[in-house]
Amino acid sequence: MNLLLVDSMTWTITVLGWLIVFAALIFLVLIFLTVPKLLHMDLKRSLKKNGKVAEGEEIKASDLEISGEVNAAIAMGLYMYFNEMHDEESNVITIKEVRRRYSPWSSKIYGMNNVNFPR
Repeated sequence: MNLLLVDSMTWTITVLGWLIVFAALIFLVLIFLTVPKLLHMDLKRSLKKNGKVAEGEEIKASDLEISGEVNAAIAMGLYMYFNEMHDEESNVITIKEVRRRYSPWSSKIYGMNNVNFPR
């Protein structure tokens, strides 16, 4: 493929597309790195406000983490809550045959126009 045959606008759109994708990826990485820090700052502030930690005392990372047992209890509670939302069904499938009476309104022959063409 000859590079001179490609329009310069094609290269502009290609480079601009790559820049937009990489800028979005960098933006997402920055968001994912800063959100946990902001949440920990809020948690530290609330611990100090409630008096669970003294003013001069340093807060350890282990104080901010939730144990595995608590995570398992929360997960089990959510699982049970979302499974209760479904109704209990009998699991019996019944098929009833419906007989319809003949109706001239649904007959296709009455939908045709009788047009006499000259011969």
